[in-house]
Amino acid sequence: MKILFATVPADGHFNPLTAVALDLLKCGHDVRWYAGPRYQARLAALGIPSLPYDRATEITGDNIDRLFPERAKLRGPKQISFDGEKFFVANVENYYRDIVDIRSRFDFDAFLCDGGFYALKLVAEKLDVPVYSFAPGPLMAAEGTPPPFFGLRPARTVGGRIVHRGVRTMLHSTLKRGARTLNAMLAAEALPPVAITQFLDMASGCARRQFVIGGPGLEFPTVKLPANAEFIGPLLPARRAVASAAPLPALVRDPETTVIAVSQGTVDNGDPAKLMIPALTALHTQPYVVVVTTGGKHTNELRERFPQSNVVITDFLDYDDLFEHVDVFVTNGGFGSVLSAMSHGVPVVTAGTREGKNDINARVAYNGLGVDLRTERPREGRIAEAVARVLSDRVIAANVGRLRTELQSYEPLSIIQRRLEEDVRVGA
Repeated sequence: MKILFATVPADGHFNPLTAVALDLLKCGHDVRWYAGPRYQARLAALGIPSLPYDRATEITGDNIDRLFPERAKLRGPKQISFDGEKFFVANVENYYRDIVDIRSRFDFDAFLCDGGFYALKLVAEKLDVPVYSFAPGPLMAAEGTPPPFFGLRPARTVGGRIVHRGVRTMLHSTLKRGARTLNAMLAAEALPPVAITQFLDMASGCARRQFVIGGPGLEFPTVKLPANAEFIGPLLPARRAVASAAPLPALVRDPETTVIAVSQGTVDNGDPAKLMIPALTALHTQPYVVVVTTGGKHTNELRERFPQSNVVITDFLDYDDLFEHVDVFVTNGGFGSVLSAMSHGVPVVTAGTREGKNDINARVAYNGLGVDLRTERPREGRIAEAVARVLSDRVIAANVGRLRTELQSYEPLSIIQRRLEEDVRVGA
């Protein structure tokens, strides 16, 4: 089978699919990946042939403010509206045109992408290719979920449901800009428009299948997946897909130590005062070993400021290795890192409200998997209190243990391979 991969240029969308691509390559399929400059070297290291952007412009978390200086002044719904158009929609026509050219020389049988790659609709409906979409986080528009982007939990009262309706109405108004741009592109291709209610869940209407990374224990119990969607468990990146990791220090491997890991992610880590510095200040005087992964920013600066022997500060560590020794993970709430922690039975303290992290963190708190500080800039005292609570809370430990067992029951690569083979047999 000839298979083309593509994702929007964000690590949280790209990294999980690398494991799928490598597995399909190993099974003998002809796998190639449409990607921008940011990911060319990583794909080469994995041995996956890459097909570069031609018309499309690579917009990432690192360069979006430089490409669009006006974004820096936006907050809340205005920034959601701006990002929805610029990051997810503006390139759709160019993505599609590039993919049409690719198909003229690589006649792929299936298209695998993340749910944010909105050109999937054009690929499915204009090229008549089966599309398989991956949700690298909670499904934002699934039935039974609160309105996304605001860190809301399921409404339990009449008043709560009224609030949710109001937020949803506001959100739909916010998304009109991106929906108009997308519908203009669809009209140019003689395709019908998508309604605002469909805008956040394009894959439900056109993908053959949606693979939802994670499991029901990390979701709200009220959620109802679309008919073409299923949970596949913890789809973790291929090890070679992420940046080179430092060796795990012996101090961290010592079974007698209490290890607290801290991460501010790999995108929103430009200002270490948001989480890394207050976490280090709060924890370095405690009887813990504190391990901070910086994502490659401010590493030397933080080492100079926190030279204590119980503090380890490094660019990257392999989470599969690290979390085997960690007792609590302090994070801004990136879905991949939270899922990795849960897969190893590690409870979390979360502190993030942007890029949909508040929705992930709300699920953590709702399911009793840790403590959500509900802020981008937590105070030192609150971090220390939350870590102490998580270390001593038996209910949180039991909940995380159950989720770990649930996640370990999945074999995501086998599920994906099996579904593709089933569809090939049905098609034949």
